[in-house]
Amino acid sequence: MTNGRIMKVALGDGGPQVGVQGLGCMGMSFAYGPSDAEESRATLERALELGVTLYDTADAYGAGENEKFLSPFFKAHRDEVVIATKFALSIPADDPTRRIIRNDPPYIREAVEVSLKRLDVEAIDLYYMHRLNQEVPIEESVGTMAELVREGKVKHLGLSEVTGSELRAAQAVHPIAAVQSEWSLFSRDIEAGVVPAASELGVALVPYSPLGRGFLTGSFSNAEKDLTDQDLRRFMPRFTGDNAAANAALLEPVRSVAESHGATPGQIALAWVQQQASVHGLPVVPIPGTRKASRVEENVAATRIVLTDDELALLEPIAAKVAGERYPDMSFTSAGRE
Repeated sequence: MTNGRIMKVALGDGGPQVGVQGLGCMGMSFAYGPSDAEESRATLERALELGVTLYDTADAYGAGENEKFLSPFFKAHRDEVVIATKFALSIPADDPTRRIIRNDPPYIREAVEVSLKRLDVEAIDLYYMHRLNQEVPIEESVGTMAELVREGKVKHLGLSEVTGSELRAAQAVHPIAAVQSEWSLFSRDIEAGVVPAASELGVALVPYSPLGRGFLTGSFSNAEKDLTDQDLRRFMPRFTGDNAAANAALLEPVRSVAESHGATPGQIALAWVQQQASVHGLPVVPIPGTRKASRVEENVAATRIVLTDDELALLEPIAAKVAGERYPDMSFTSAGRE
């Protein structure tokens, strides 16, 4: 960190320079229950003061409401921020466990125009394909995304929840700046395929849910008991019933390492993710989500923590012992396609 601000890193070969930690903005208007708009705006400003420049949203978050909410902040700081948004995924309001995925070229062109309008910008800095519909060849989808770059509507391309082979196929069509996938002490399946491919191709990894959707911080232990009815985590198998109890027991080594550093468990979980950059030889820019400025300060401080080999070894077995899947329906993720 320099002058209290985090260091910068390039998102892939030729990608934009961003702070080594970004901010996931989904929860400011979607998924995790009621939020305070004024508090969220203060959080965005504090993050920027600390050198956080990558702000992550999607058209699926609140059916576009998240993009609209962020627009004034982006306009006020347009030259300082890197705007990342996504297309391809929609979540029906009457069934929050269901996902609809579209990657066809006409839909992509429609989606980018709507996001540009909501965000009120001339170009999106990093445009992700949120999920892959396997009925549409990835080369076809990325080809259309590449046209958006040539037209000046998008600056850089990203993919989310793809496999190593899918990343290679996409990269053959147009340079990919970043792959966004879940990566944390609880979720490490991407290390088998996409992480080695990204390292080989010069693509950055942008881990979402690096704090296990808050579970790794100890902020809740059972979603059904501790969270509001509007919180999507109540539908996630890892955080309910017997799975929640089993997974809570896995946090003991995280707390032990945290105590030795005078840190919080969340900071250790984030430090572990940040350190994967040197372990795997590629840029890693996690995007922990929060609605509180104090949490941003805590999260950013984790970039100063370096875990020892012994501490990494202590944390190594956790992921293999996690009970339950990441989502109730894993068909819309990259799991099982490697």
